[in-house]
Amino acid sequence: MKFHAALRAGVRSIFLRVEEALDAPFGGADNPLRHLGAIGLYLLWIVVGTGIYLYTVLDTGIAAVYRSIGQLSTDQWYLGGILRSLHRYSADGFVLVMMLHLVREWCYGRYHGFRLYSWVTGVPLIWLAYMAGIGGYWIVWDQLAQLSALSTAELLDWLPVISEPTARNFLAPDSISDRFFTMLVFLHLGVPLLLILGLWAHVHRISHVDYLPSRRAMLATLAALLVLALIRPVASHPPANLATVPRDVALDWFILFIHPLTDLGSPAIVWALLFAATIVLCALPILPHPARDPVAVVTPARCTGCDRCLADCPYAAITMTPHPLRPGSNLAVVDADLCAACGICAGSCPSSTPFRRQPTLVTGIDMPQLPVNALRECLDRSLGEHRHEPTIVVFACSRAADANALAMPDAIVVPLPCTGMLPPSFVEYALRTGADGVLLTTCRAGGCAFRLGERWTAERLAGRREPHLRRNVPRDLVAVVPLAVGDSAALDAALASFRRNLQGGPAASASLPPYEVLRRPTAEPVFGSVRSPDPRISA
Repeated sequence: MKFHAALRAGVRSIFLRVEEALDAPFGGADNPLRHLGAIGLYLLWIVVGTGIYLYTVLDTGIAAVYRSIGQLSTDQWYLGGILRSLHRYSADGFVLVMMLHLVREWCYGRYHGFRLYSWVTGVPLIWLAYMAGIGGYWIVWDQLAQLSALSTAELLDWLPVISEPTARNFLAPDSISDRFFTMLVFLHLGVPLLLILGLWAHVHRISHVDYLPSRRAMLATLAALLVLALIRPVASHPPANLATVPRDVALDWFILFIHPLTDLGSPAIVWALLFAATIVLCALPILPHPARDPVAVVTPARCTGCDRCLADCPYAAITMTPHPLRPGSNLAVVDADLCAACGICAGSCPSSTPFRRQPTLVTGIDMPQLPVNALRECLDRSLGEHRHEPTIVVFACSRAADANALAMPDAIVVPLPCTGMLPPSFVEYALRTGADGVLLTTCRAGGCAFRLGERWTAERLAGRREPHLRRNVPRDLVAVVPLAVGDSAALDAALASFRRNLQGGPAASASLPPYEVLRRPTAEPVFGSVRSPDPRISA
């Protein structure tokens, strides 16, 4: 187990460095490593779209299809040839992205607990993807297809479920007929349909799924595929000849890597490796791992049935049922097996406002490990201790840079499991209780450990999502800092720059590092009677 943990940590550090390096040219929203799932789905749609066109224009039959696809690649290179190359390279890209996605989720420890279902349903997709890819090479029926078919037949013959050897079907020139081509087409159409169905099952317990990456990422991916198709168009090998053994055939190592393994070893070794890898992937969730945090708890007397928590939950862990105390209303119900303990639901609850005049703040939905009442008490206590001193409140995501290491006496750090847990009213409350400014740290765009925390935080503060930060709060007193994991130096620099901005007023905001200072006009009155540190916040 120690070896497994050390291996995961090592691979995770590599991914973190590469992701942070790609953030500079692409930004978090377009960083390909942060959106591998969406890019994989996009590549699959390219495979499906180009495959449908190729199927409709190709002639059927073993001999006819080779001649037809050859003419399509040469005589109509500007359309058919490019689409064939796109079909091939997008399939390779899908396999590459799929494996990167698998390794990334593993090294970040995202294979147990509330992610168990997604992990387990993802394992069969690997088999389906390779079955579809290998079957696609057979349709052309050139020497590469012949080599692949013979190697696959040798693997299948080793299995005890095969009563008669299938490899001999590829040893005589007259043993292959058009019926074989019909079977290939059936498999090459049927397996991708199963793959798409499996992908739906893979993500259907996740809400707000990014089925496609950003527009820039899609255009960049398509442009890269087109350039590759023009520079190195896909061409067929010589036609298959069952009277000879194919030699010097260029393999597609993304999809057909299994065939050299068969040549180097034996079918028994290859099957042992494949089954062992599958068993290990399926067994990972039952290995020892850190204990789960307590899940969200609903207080029926405080739940109004507004369904904001349902709309914001990243993992569809919340459902609405008839309210037992209020006929005609709904009650939020948390599925403990799906809850990520991120607290985003508590941040979305309208009852999670610190301005309520209750000695103990009880909300409709809350996190046992950090109740909203404890958050308010922490602010009151900390700001009371700094009542006559310049103070900046830092609401810090514990998954980003460690804000607890800040060595600045004027900073009050409030760690959160995810910044999405913070109700926006706490920003106003902190300012009106004595803070000179409020700084929120989030993960970088696309890098939230709970998928949507940084996104919901930005939308709430900008007024695009409920609950939102009220318009009367001066936006030059509030800053959001997206940070890479462990980037304490960037946090120190951001806090120092934010302090200069507060001291210099709105005109100094140009000196800020590249994070957003939210600004909107002040208009509506506020409520409560808490001390206001800034005349722009009415009491």
